[in-house]
Amino acid sequence: MTLTGWALILLFTALVVLLARPLGLLMHAFYARPALPGERALYRALGVDPAIDQSWAAYAASLMVFNVLGIALLFAVLKLQGVLPLNPQRFGGVDTALAFNTAVSFVTNTNWQNYGGETTLSHFSQMAGLTVQNFLSAATGIAAAFALIRGFARRDAPGIGNFWVDVTRITLYLLLPASMVLALAYVALGVPQTLAASATATTMEGGRQVIALGPVASQLAIKMLGTNGGGFFNANSAHPFENPGALSNLIQMLSMFALGAGLTVTFGKAVGNLKQGRALLAAMLLLFLGGVTVTYAAEAAGNPVHHALGLFGGNMEGKEVRFGVAASALFASITTATSSGAVIAAHDSLTPLGGLVPMFNMQLGEVVIGGVGSGLYAVLVYAILAVFIAGLMVGRTPEYLGKKIEAREMTLSVIAIIVPPLMILSLAALACVVPAGLAGPLAKGPHGFSEILYAFTSAAANNGSAFGGLSGNTPFYNLLLALGMFVGRFGVILPVLAIAGSLAAKRTVPPGPGSFPTTGMLWVGLLAAVILIVGGLTFLPALVLGPIADQAQVAAGTLL
Repeated sequence: MTLTGWALILLFTALVVLLARPLGLLMHAFYARPALPGERALYRALGVDPAIDQSWAAYAASLMVFNVLGIALLFAVLKLQGVLPLNPQRFGGVDTALAFNTAVSFVTNTNWQNYGGETTLSHFSQMAGLTVQNFLSAATGIAAAFALIRGFARRDAPGIGNFWVDVTRITLYLLLPASMVLALAYVALGVPQTLAASATATTMEGGRQVIALGPVASQLAIKMLGTNGGGFFNANSAHPFENPGALSNLIQMLSMFALGAGLTVTFGKAVGNLKQGRALLAAMLLLFLGGVTVTYAAEAAGNPVHHALGLFGGNMEGKEVRFGVAASALFASITTATSSGAVIAAHDSLTPLGGLVPMFNMQLGEVVIGGVGSGLYAVLVYAILAVFIAGLMVGRTPEYLGKKIEAREMTLSVIAIIVPPLMILSLAALACVVPAGLAGPLAKGPHGFSEILYAFTSAAANNGSAFGGLSGNTPFYNLLLALGMFVGRFGVILPVLAIAGSLAAKRTVPPGPGSFPTTGMLWVGLLAAVILIVGGLTFLPALVLGPIADQAQVAAGTLL
């Protein structure tokens, strides 16, 4: 480990904290203000009444219809790619199982990719298909977070907002303008933005090289800002056209955290106490810094097997050599703390302990900043669980922000918490016992199990990063991963919206002498501990069979 590496980590964290307040207050303006004239014209054209305050069930129905239609539309685009315009590469339609996997992946904000972008998809599919869903899936997550915020902020209210208004406003006034600015910045830094298919270059040896091109900058901007993560190129953010240098790398890392961190401020502003939002952000950053410290230390320590051969130094296997160990460890922690899944290093090549942290980040359930919107509502579900535990300790009915937490809220919170682990562990177990699943991993032993476990963790946590080494482009994995992505996304959103509806209908209870304070460091520590304990108890047995056993073998010098 080096002073420069730690300086990068601390600089990044400080910039996130500085950006959180202005972005959070900006999003609160979109959350709170009435419809603008331009919006009203759009609503009239779509037949939507923005004045309707939807119940949680109506809000959920709108959200599900919107996203299921999105899956159908993207699936059609991918299947009909061969006859659609903007296809200079003349790619044919995508295989059915792969098209279904990709459609579910991008609509659920997962962006798992069982294909190479530059060798599989046309410019039309990349722009009108994937990039559109990058905007809409991010807007869906923020809309669900807005609904839950209203649940805490309102009293005796029958509704939690209007899904169509929330999605429209987030897309038009937040995601589109911010992405345009970021896209122009990326173009200035050297990222291509063209409808040309490729360029031909002559190498120094006199050979001919065809270099893939396309509308990269526009997809890259929303890929990072919306915590989508799907790369235009197969190498993702390790490709120099997606990530030309250190400055673009820093911008991408900040983009992944910016809106998720800012939404904690939005929450604090909406409930009338900014300290509440700061406490949530503090718990998130505490978990993040603990994880990145372990990853950086493990990668900087290197491989004991190499040390025995006299090869000392950090673990550079699978790293992007332009950025080195520290930046690669930081990027891996950021991308798995959010739902982005973009990569600049092969996670399969991390040390077993270094690879455990990105996997565990996802298994905690999108609570370490998390995806845009999904990170906030996930941590609030854990906050409900934490105040329930605190209430049991002091013998009082638990309450959070003046809302009593009763049986209905606890039941729904538990459902939201257990859905992702249920999908991860059950689907990974199935893949470990059927021939089609066992044919996927490249490695043997614990590392091979880690490849399977990571894939289903990434899918159900809606992250999309690949551990590497797993041959996932098969009907078995395409369909099973799609199931994990769909249930992992909407199996959490639906109970969250039900919680929002239940809380919005409640009256606010004034704090009393026995109320548990939820703004201080005691609360931050309790919330972080509950998240770690629940995640640890759920996944520890699987992690022992995978990365922990793998680390023990490496430490003993055992090779498979």
